[in-house]
Amino acid sequence: DVPFWNDIDPTLAPNLSSDDPTASATPNKITAGTQIARMAYLNQAFSTSDLAGELAGSMPMQHIRNRFGRYWMRQWQRRVIATLEGVLADNVASDGGDMVEDVAGATNADVTAATLFSRSAFTGAAFTLGDAFEGTTAMAVHSVVYKRMIDNDDIEYIPDSQGAMTIPTFLGRRVIVDDSLPVTPAGGALSTDTAPKYTSILFGEGAIGYGEGSAPMATEVEPMATEVERQALQGNGGGVEYLIERKSWLLHPFGYQCTGTPAANSLSLTELKADTTWSRVVPRKSVPISFLITNG
Repeated sequence: DVPFWNDIDPTLAPNLSSDDPTASATPNKITAGTQIARMAYLNQAFSTSDLAGELAGSMPMQHIRNRFGRYWMRQWQRRVIATLEGVLADNVASDGGDMVEDVAGATNADVTAATLFSRSAFTGAAFTLGDAFEGTTAMAVHSVVYKRMIDNDDIEYIPDSQGAMTIPTFLGRRVIVDDSLPVTPAGGALSTDTAPKYTSILFGEGAIGYGEGSAPMATEVEPMATEVERQALQGNGGGVEYLIERKSWLLHPFGYQCTGTPAANSLSLTELKADTTWSRVVPRKSVPISFLITNG
């Protein structure tokens, strides 16, 4: 349970001061709310035999160690995107789609300049936040949408702090390109076939809460997030080595309760994408997330 303070009601009228000592003002109170978040308990293991490394001329376990960090980064991204797909599904099902700007055409014949990414489409998504539209600081787009942004000459590049690379921005917002964002592929090439649809996501600060823990082993006091095991007799005596890593993640969209019940101890990607997994518990303008759906 993640508690938070609700904002002061801006429609609450202030007291009118007077010089009457018998007139006392009645103080107001603020209220609290609760976001229900769910931990994800994850692990992954790889094994290699000594003989395989000897035959290959290099040790595969070293390669696994070097790539394990990137593997977990990709899993983190997949769970974040799946969570946001679930938020989108819940918003359409339960809140009238007030976080979504959908300009996409249904069929290939419906695709026009107005159904593709544009500044007008972007501002439509940003202004689903009303006067809090400036709260969006980054946006994630599919590479197809990013290409159109470049073709429209909408991307500006700023140097990073080291000067080693440039960071793409759109109207001052950091642009993140990720092809794992939601895509509905085209149904075919005919004019009556369904057109492809791409979902872009606008983020503000604090849109996704993150925490990480590590549970100890049953026989250990200290957490064992990474464990190495060696079985000398396996491989008919050739030896096999195992590398196991465990993650306890808390990834949660601000302003939402996790109302779904997982089949296991953690929500799967499919369960994260379900509209029944999420329920908004704050006003729309308090959630720094918007969605834009275009044909490209």
